[in-house]
Order: sequence, then structure tokens, then C-alpha cells
Amino acid sequence: MSQANVRSQRSRIAAVDTVRDLATAEAIWRNLESPNHSVAPYQRFDFLAAWQRHVGERAGLSPFLVIVRDDDSRPLGLLPLALQTVLGVRCASFMGGAHATFNMGLWEREFAASATEADLHALLAMLAAHDEADLLALRRQPAHWRDLQNPLALLPHEPSTSHCPLRTIEPGATAASLVSDSLRRRLRRKERKLQRLAGYRYYIASIDADITRLLDWFFEVKPRRMAEQKLPNVFAEPGVEQFIRAACMTKLADGGRVIGIHALECDEEVIAIFCGLADGQRFSTMFTTYTMSRNARFSPGLILVRDIIDHFAAQNYRAFDLGIGSNDYKLLFCREHEPIFDSFIPLSMRGRLAADALSAVRHAKRLVKDNPTLLGVAQNLRSMFRQTVG
Repeated sequence: MSQANVRSQRSRIAAVDTVRDLATAEAIWRNLESPNHSVAPYQRFDFLAAWQRHVGERAGLSPFLVIVRDDDSRPLGLLPLALQTVLGVRCASFMGGAHATFNMGLWEREFAASATEADLHALLAMLAAHDEADLLALRRQPAHWRDLQNPLALLPHEPSTSHCPLRTIEPGATAASLVSDSLRRRLRRKERKLQRLAGYRYYIASIDADITRLLDWFFEVKPRRMAEQKLPNVFAEPGVEQFIRAACMTKLADGGRVIGIHALECDEEVIAIFCGLADGQRFSTMFTTYTMSRNARFSPGLILVRDIIDHFAAQNYRAFDLGIGSNDYKLLFCREHEPIFDSFIPLSMRGRLAADALSAVRHAKRLVKDNPTLLGVAQNLRSMFRQTVG
């Protein structure tokens, strides 16, 4: 562990520690997950420890955990980052990679609510003094989490290239306010076909045998679905399947799992699953797929989304999302958008050059996505490239 004490007179941050080992930071990390702190479920220790063990290490990423302390050495926050050297630039990014829909630090609630630009600039100055990283590449950050600001939003940032459709669940929400009457009627008509199947049911997997069985089915069916859509199979990347299986098996204190599995099933087959993270107030979807059989005609994925929304509304949850990306089916249920931003923060001169380059690439990507003509050209070129390289 190393420590820097380059402090601004106006900042409550007195020191920044950097830790390169998960076990060393585990106690502090888990304490910052308690209710009096601001933390998203994608930054739970159990989720990111499984990711680092199975995916991060294989990709050459090493833990770079930034612990922020006050005058009494009390932790105010923790940034769960991973470090990798790319073209000579030491780049620190959030752990979890593409598998974390949202990225943020874990913060003491009072600090998160009242953090100032002076606090964040002091943090950066102390981190730069360590001279362990050249660049912070911090992608897919929410502007707020629950009722609190994300302190990192006080740093220079830009909109992310993708959005996250969101459904806010108001207290006392009615069935029609959660899912429109017209959509419910449409889904009920389709579901009547499925209800004729023996053993048809919606449930949340709670025992190891069911979790294993559902994941076995997922890893058989999902590659076929992705091939059908001409998409690369990200689940075949090194360590990804092991990470997902570990996170789905790991129990939380409330008896749930780090990644929960919601399923529609009958006696003959699994019909659809949605897998995601819940934190008592919000459910966030990670991955999903549905049957290759003729039962796919009856929109089992949409039926399952309806069931999940109704389930969490009954549990007094306040929000639901279907992950990054504005697919048409997501907009049927989630009409709002979670504000998401990226930050490319240089900590050295070499990092400044890299930050400018990354920002330019992201700007170009946003232009393409916002222009239907350019987007079509880009998609065609991507398809041609994949066909050429096999």
C-alpha cells in the first residue's frame, strides 16, 4: 500500500491510498457496501472479485483500488479500478469491463451528497502524485444513484455513446402504470398459448441445482441466438462463463445471489431467462435469452419482463432497467433514460495525449450513432469485415 498527502486546503480528503490486492481492501470494501453508503450492485466486492479472478487476470488487468480518506483516516470512498498498460500508457478503468452496466465508486453517503469540485480535484492531485497511472478511463457512469449525486460527475466528462432505458416505479404504482393496459392485453393473449404447456411457471432460481441447469441451457442457446443475429459471442471470451457461473452461485447476506436468474419454464424446456442484479431498490438486467423452439412465437421474453417488473414493484423497488442499449423491446417497458457519462482524466502528460485521443474516438462514435446514414454504413462495414475474417 502506498500513500500520498497532497492536500487542498478546502478539501475534506486528507489522503488517498492505492491498493493492488483485493484481499487487503476487502474489509473496507464490504463496509462501504452497508446501507449508509452509496454503491451500485455492480460494484459489490463479490461481483468484481469474481470478475477479476476469472476475466481480469486473463486479460492482463491488475487491481488498482483507490481508497479515499478523511483527516481521521476514515474511508470516505473506494474506486474499484483495474490497471493495464496499453501502448506505453498506464490506464486505470473500472473493474467489471463490459459486464458492469454502470460504473461508480463506493461512497460514504454524506460525502457523496455534499462532495465539491475541490474534493475531486484534491483526489486527482493525490492520485497523480502516486505516479502509478497515466490515465483514468472511466466509462458508463450514472450521474446519480438513488437520491445521491455521483461525485465523479463533478469532474470533466462527456455523454456516453449508449443509453440505458429506465423504468421508475412510483410508490403505489398500479399495474397499468407499470406496463400499459394495451401491452398487458397483448401479452396475456400470447401467454395463454404458453399456459397450455405442462408445468408452465415463472420463478426465481434459488437452489444450486436449478442455477446450474439454467446456466447450462443459457450457454448452449445464447451462442446460437447471437450467431443468428450475426453478433460476436462475448460469452465465449476467456473466463466469462466461469465468472458468470461463480457470481450466480455466490450468496448475498439476504439469501439472494450476486446475479439473480428469473425464468419462464415448462416441464419440457426452459422458455426464457433474464439475469441481473438487485439491491433492494433497483433491478438491473445483465443478460437474457429465450428458447429456439416454436414457443418463441409467443414473445416469452416480453412476458418475462412483465413478470419481473410486477415482482419487484410488489417488493417496493423504485427502479428497473434492461441494460445499456435502446433496443425496441426495452422501450416498450422503459420510457426514461438513465443519464450516463464517460470521463477521460489525465494524470500525466502521457495520459493527456491518450485522453485527447480517446475523447476524439468517442466523439466520432457518437456522431455515427446519431446519424442513421453513417450508422448504416458502419454496420454494413462491420458485417463485411466479419464475413471476410470468418
